[in-house]
Amino acid sequence: MSCNPKKQVDVQGHRGCRGLLPENSLPAFEKAIELGVQTLELDIAITKDREVVVSHEPFMSGVICFDPENGEISEERNRAYNLFEMTHEEIKRFDCGSKFHPTYPKQEKLKTYKPLLSEVFELAKTKNPNVRFNIEIKSKPEYYGKYTPHPEAYVKIVLNEIEQHEVFKLVNLQSFDLAILEEVKKQSPKMPVALLIDEDETIKGKLQALSYKPEIISPYFKLLSQDQIKDYQSQGYLIIPWTINEEEDMKTMLEWCVDGIITDYPDRLINLLSE
Repeated sequence: MSCNPKKQVDVQGHRGCRGLLPENSLPAFEKAIELGVQTLELDIAITKDREVVVSHEPFMSGVICFDPENGEISEERNRAYNLFEMTHEEIKRFDCGSKFHPTYPKQEKLKTYKPLLSEVFELAKTKNPNVRFNIEIKSKPEYYGKYTPHPEAYVKIVLNEIEQHEVFKLVNLQSFDLAILEEVKKQSPKMPVALLIDEDETIKGKLQALSYKPEIISPYFKLLSQDQIKDYQSQGYLIIPWTINEEEDMKTMLEWCVDGIITDYPDRLINLLSE
């Protein structure tokens, strides 16, 4: 083995700790910090009043949320609840924690809401002021102006929030959307960037499509081989794959010397690292 598999690996709690508590919620982030993650991985969208809200979709997903009357949100209806057209006060009325999640049957259920990014920053300051944030700017061209701001305005809002809470040194920004990543580098050249690569993309192709070299390559984990990891690390990249939930896959990634692992079950990864 070419590296120590117990090297300091960045344990990143995906959407807090989605396998254990409702995703992207304050209880999930608090639990992840208590477990000992180095980094909170989370997703953001923008509200009507231009606040940064923590949410994987820029609308209310019926998979995880009930409407304010505790009713089901059908797939036809979910996009009517567009976060970009709602204030945070309106968003908070939706329960995004009590619903049974078919993929995460052991997820603890509790009534909770989509928090503001500022609330996550404040929580982290009280629980562990050194915890880091891997913030995904959820964006795609068909969303511009409808579900999210256009890239320039979107990135500006996010950077202002980071600056206001004085957490610049604890943050990296990530996105699948290259226009967002180009905008990040333009507006904040020193902000570390993670290039997200989806399972139907290639690492090489996506890297070539970006005009600069990101600090982090963050692909779907099955896109990686041991040789690739070694090669990209030798070029100065950090390799932080997503989303690795099975212990066997975690062990493989650790043996292959990744720099970090994004997981819905940070407890499993932390247990493995302490063996």
